[in-house]
Amino acid sequence: MSDIPVIDLGTQFDSPAAETRIAEQIDDACTRFGFFAVNGHGIQDEVLEKCWHASQEFFALSNAEKLKVKMPFAGYPYGFSAMEEEILSRSRGEQAPPDLKENFSAGPNISPPKEITADEAVFVFSKNQWPQKPEYFQLAWENYYEAMTLLSGRLMTLFALALKLPRNYFEQFLQQPISALRSNNYPALKKAPLPGQLRAGAHSDYGSLTLLVQEKGLSGLEIFNHQKKWIPVKPCKPYVIVNLGDLMERWTNGRWVSTIHRVNIPDFKSSQNKSRMSLAFFQQPDWDARIKCLPTCLNPGAKEKYPVITSGRHLMERFYSTVLNVKDGTNSRI
Repeated sequence: MSDIPVIDLGTQFDSPAAETRIAEQIDDACTRFGFFAVNGHGIQDEVLEKCWHASQEFFALSNAEKLKVKMPFAGYPYGFSAMEEEILSRSRGEQAPPDLKENFSAGPNISPPKEITADEAVFVFSKNQWPQKPEYFQLAWENYYEAMTLLSGRLMTLFALALKLPRNYFEQFLQQPISALRSNNYPALKKAPLPGQLRAGAHSDYGSLTLLVQEKGLSGLEIFNHQKKWIPVKPCKPYVIVNLGDLMERWTNGRWVSTIHRVNIPDFKSSQNKSRMSLAFFQQPDWDARIKCLPTCLNPGAKEKYPVITSGRHLMERFYSTVLNVKDGTNSRI
């Protein structure tokens, strides 16, 4: 139980039997861990590496240059967020010092539904802010976003098969997904952290699934397993780590788990005190997708564990809870 499973997607289309085997492996991994890694995922090396290097070059810029595309107010979803502006553990109601990371985020660039409020529209449907340096940044990110969208859709088909649903079951919830792409940069520590301070505090992800690529040999990513122990998540690029979000746990009535995870901090005085970067794609169903227990996940006589929620509102509330200077779960524009 010390390593997450690695599943080869390369045989998915060989035969129906191969697809069934992969679905069974996914069911086992999602039940036991809520995390697994995939190879044979079909993401072209060039697409991954260009996005990776564009992100590295961006974070290497001066703060003055990066702040040209800063999030214009607390709670704005896209652009650059500087060090110590987020506390992920607050999404679980816990208090801790700010996370030791900076990030850049981009979203779907789609029009909002007519019925949502102005604050809701600003949250997900705001414009992306693209840096001018490096000059290929936007194209690299858009290509990677598209590749991750396709991979996440492929995985949702396998999720449906694993849950004994029609293979296209989740497509109804992904007509206009509000997924986001984020690059996290964790600089080497220049001073000892505060007590309880981490690179990313303990949290679960908010959506349906997350696709993560992390730097080789510089993980720090850990999950809290069923034995209530923190274990490292080791697979690094070109492997893609898959973890479930809150919505998938709700859909499956707790059969599959949205696992608590964190990015631990290296010993300030050790050789492991190095910078680290990751790319995370957060698949999020349509804004108004209603998330309720799946028909195949409710045993006879059992009760639904979770009330019905909508995808967008859940995402907004969880996100705002982690951002400093946003009050009362609304966009205060501080």
